[in-house]
Amino acid sequence: MGEFSSAFAAAFQLITTLDANLVEIVCLSLQVSLSAVLIAAVIGLPLGAALVLLPIPGKRAVVVFLNALMGLPPVVVGLILYLILSRSGPLGVMGLLFTPAAMIIAQVVLITPIIAALTRQVVQELWAEYREQLLSLGCSRKSAIFTLLWDGRFSLITTVLAGFGRASAEVGAVMIVGGNIDHVTRVMTTAIALEVSKGDLALALGLGIILLSLSLGINATAFLLGEFAKKRIGA
Repeated sequence: MGEFSSAFAAAFQLITTLDANLVEIVCLSLQVSLSAVLIAAVIGLPLGAALVLLPIPGKRAVVVFLNALMGLPPVVVGLILYLILSRSGPLGVMGLLFTPAAMIIAQVVLITPIIAALTRQVVQELWAEYREQLLSLGCSRKSAIFTLLWDGRFSLITTVLAGFGRASAEVGAVMIVGGNIDHVTRVMTTAIALEVSKGDLALALGLGIILLSLSLGINATAFLLGEFAKKRIGA
């Protein structure tokens, strides 16, 4: 019991004193996850809306495939990207393996289907509600994409936050393509796994507390935005 108490005390000391190693890991984690979420949102938001509004061939099959991608095993994604980005792979000449860029790519692959699928659900509900009104105003289906994305922005922010939560908690894929290299590709999740295996509970607990705080903050923000969106629609 005393060992755990001292580990928690050391973890809080690392946080309150802004330990350089801890801050470096947290900043890299945020840089990778935020970059991945931004790219995934740029791809996923219009893709999800397009699946509702545009006459895409084999749309049902695409939707089923997209939903299936939401459950992609991260280690499989990491393995595939490793083969693609390795020196013998098709993109090996770019030298992306074991860099933050490779970690961003892995997270984009994992969270884009989540954002796109959830966006499709939101836009589908909005289209059912506003379809007649938009068409009567001469709005084409293509232009309605941006109209509905803007109208559902509060609900879609929660979708993006869900993607960020998924990205920030990722371990398997980023471990494979990033390599967990100290001062280069070590993020919170991979650092926690490494420090626990080394027996350094203080740093692992410090990073765990920060990661848990981020998760709670994201979920609380998503809940509040969802409630605000419901009240706005009800008004």
